[in-house]
Amino acid sequence: MKIVAKVAALAAVSMIALNASVAGAEEITEFRIGILGGENASDRLRAYECLEQKTADLLGVPVKLFAPADYNGVIEGLLGGNLDLAWLGASSYAKVYLTDPEAVDPVLIKVNVDGGYGYYSIGFARNDSEINSLEDMKGKVFGFGDPNSTSGYLIPSIAIPQEGYPMKAGEYFGDVVFTGGHEQTIVAVSNGDIDAGVTWADGLGEWEDGYNSGALRKASDAGLVDMTELRQIWQSPVIPEGPIVLSKKLPEDVKIKMTGLIASLNSIDPDCAYNIAAGETKGFMPITHEAYVNIVEARKAKNKN
Repeated sequence: MKIVAKVAALAAVSMIALNASVAGAEEITEFRIGILGGENASDRLRAYECLEQKTADLLGVPVKLFAPADYNGVIEGLLGGNLDLAWLGASSYAKVYLTDPEAVDPVLIKVNVDGGYGYYSIGFARNDSEINSLEDMKGKVFGFGDPNSTSGYLIPSIAIPQEGYPMKAGEYFGDVVFTGGHEQTIVAVSNGDIDAGVTWADGLGEWEDGYNSGALRKASDAGLVDMTELRQIWQSPVIPEGPIVLSKKLPEDVKIKMTGLIASLNSIDPDCAYNIAAGETKGFMPITHEAYVNIVEARKAKNKN
């Protein structure tokens, strides 16, 4: 209830902030939004078209969407000052922070329909395989998504070996591969190109729907996969949702307006919120760096190995 109250309060304040301006604030001439990889570029751009238009109407400047092929494209865009806003995974945020703690501010986080803001790395295989758990994966091919993905690499690469299944190719799994992103992993498993892989989901709702939100839900909605042909074989500990971040270089009034817009999105345009959040949510709530300290430390430790 506290989370819902925070969201409601922020949404109320944000409606005022949408038209607010800070006296003497510097001007911007365009606004650039980065979209993480995980599915094909055209689908990502289509999902964000509504936010592109709302941002242009709100800020009164041209808005450009960027959908690089991989996570690193967005990360480098933020670090290089070429992007103003992006929704990062927790591990991607950790990489940005570890590279330059003055690059971005985390401002909002997606809230699940149960009021929480965690999600899971989900291991899955085809239903017609004989794979029911990681115990059945010896000698088989396991797929990660992107090296900068939290659920598609960082967390499972730590958690799975802790359960006794080393991730080095040939030690337990026959091979361990990177597919390039969540959608690619889902399609590769569905097509039988790899035996199993990991992706992300909120873990709420029904498996047959791809859960309430996440990459499985998006792939199911798009008709890329029939969830009844897949089964879950593993689930990680809960992971904090990644933050929506804004460049620290932006004028304060722009930060206020964009934070308010996205915080209000679920109430002013539920379809737009659904597209951006990859499924059903309660919207977005405020978040700070403190929520990601553990992920930053995990990323730092992984970098040393």
